[in-house]
Amino acid sequence: MVKIPSFPSGKSNALSKLIYSIIALVSLFNASTVYAQGDLFVNPKRLVFEGQKRSQEINLANIGKDTARYVISFVQIRMKDDGSFKQIEQPDSGQNFASNSLRIFPRTVILAPNESQVVKVQTNQTNKLLPGEYRSHLYFRSVAKEKPLGDNPAKDSTKTVSVKLIPVFGISIPIIIRVGENDAKVTLSDLQLQEVPKAAPVLKLRLNRTGSMSVYGDITVDYISNAGKITQAGFIKGISVYTPNKIRDLKITLDEKAVLNFKSGKMRVTYAAKPEGKTVTLASEDLALN
Repeated sequence: MVKIPSFPSGKSNALSKLIYSIIALVSLFNASTVYAQGDLFVNPKRLVFEGQKRSQEINLANIGKDTARYVISFVQIRMKDDGSFKQIEQPDSGQNFASNSLRIFPRTVILAPNESQVVKVQTNQTNKLLPGEYRSHLYFRSVAKEKPLGDNPAKDSTKTVSVKLIPVFGISIPIIIRVGENDAKVTLSDLQLQEVPKAAPVLKLRLNRTGSMSVYGDITVDYISNAGKITQAGFIKGISVYTPNKIRDLKITLDEKAVLNFKSGKMRVTYAAKPEGKTVTLASEDLALN
């Protein structure tokens, strides 16, 4: 969760505080696996339209103590090779936006504490789209309550400069439209175990995507001893490589609670998806430790 705090009034270091808030706002797009921001809970955290699927629903819930208002809009995002996000206006080469082929209702939601609301997402004229994958991100932004100007006593502006920053919360989820055959494939490469002084080891690896669609799944890291005993040493949920990206580099901090001998045996990394609840292995690779 990324929260932008309110700061005390005063002109000293007001500029640095404002810069800090802008940085915090941008970092909202860097948490791809988080689907609760502030007091808003969103489920599911991604939608994929393919085949005959034309309509889906998103459930929103206010888990806070105050009534909140949220504005829903589309944003366009570029995924970098390290998995971080950057908001863009124009698609990269090989990237297609989905927002022109989507309808959402409602666009504004007001939720009382513990209240939920369904947002409907529908595709529009997808028969006119060329084969490939189209992606945009649905952005849920919290709107702060506005107070009448008369509610706050006026201050002598010649003596003080007041800066008031109000917390803003937001979350974005990908909406994907797939047209044509899904021929996406992925392999794992560049596995490397990195020792960290006084901390758990880090496993570095690269996902290599080919084909016309993105890939999405969970990564499991198992340690296999020379005797054949298997112990889970790491796990990351919801790792994607979006089109047009070909690679994604990862660093996985291994479980420091597991007492393992990384001087022998091997590490097995598995990248798997769960379409309709059934586990499907997309890629697997071993790293010998002997």
